[in-house]
Amino acid sequence: MKQKALYAIILCAILAGNNGLLIKYMSSMPASALAFLRTAVPAGILFFWLCRQDTNLFRGANKKMLIASGLNALRMYLYLQAFMLTSIGNAVIILYTWPIFVTILGILFLKERVSKKHFFLIGIAFLGLIISSSGKSFSFENQDLLGMLAALTSAFGYAITVIIFKSESNNYHRNEIIFLQNIVGVFIFMPFFWMYFPVIETAHLAMGIFYGFLIGIVIFSLFFFGLKYLDASLASSLMYIEAVSAIALAYVVLDESLTQEMLLGGGMILISSFLINRMPKTAAA
Repeated sequence: MKQKALYAIILCAILAGNNGLLIKYMSSMPASALAFLRTAVPAGILFFWLCRQDTNLFRGANKKMLIASGLNALRMYLYLQAFMLTSIGNAVIILYTWPIFVTILGILFLKERVSKKHFFLIGIAFLGLIISSSGKSFSFENQDLLGMLAALTSAFGYAITVIIFKSESNNYHRNEIIFLQNIVGVFIFMPFFWMYFPVIETAHLAMGIFYGFLIGIVIFSLFFFGLKYLDASLASSLMYIEAVSAIALAYVVLDESLTQEMLLGGGMILISSFLINRMPKTAAA
């Protein structure tokens, strides 16, 4: 089962590379309206699935899960704002501090054991991400700083939610977790969606619904399946592959050039992720 979980995380990371392209396509839509579609689509679909299963939607550690859902709504809004306020290079570099936060929080709160070699490989993957984006603009001027602060806060918030959902992964089906992950955001962002609805283009509305399904259902189903059987630190480390996927999609779809920095950084990410997967479980040293 762990092998299937590993493949699920890798596929999740590859598909997640579509994030940047989809957000760029819908950049004229306010972040709050897009956040509503991102939360409402998976929550709505899974609500009917859970009702058919006669599931008690708020059993168990419901307060804990709803707090995590509220944090997820905040980090999601900041995630979208990060891409809208600053360059993709700035946003991606800072957003991908989240696996490092997950590893640290996993040690502190889940008592996961992580070796020095694991920390070293995470550092190599993060360095690869910086190298792959080194040809892009990096500025602390004007709204760039706000965008990067939004990205950093979003990364830390996401790490917290990963740890919370990991701690309850054995008590809930992954579809329950995805529903609870999104439900608070639906009510937070609904007023903003209806406020902006008259000016949202039909094509962007359709793409927003697809975005909510792909990211909210497909990608997170794969991620939470993998998270159930893998350590949070391992699952989050493998998500660096998303950066390689994003670069490849930008090259194919947007005709962006593949620089030496991108190739070198992408290679470092892939190699470190492969080595992390092959590492035996060891105590932290």
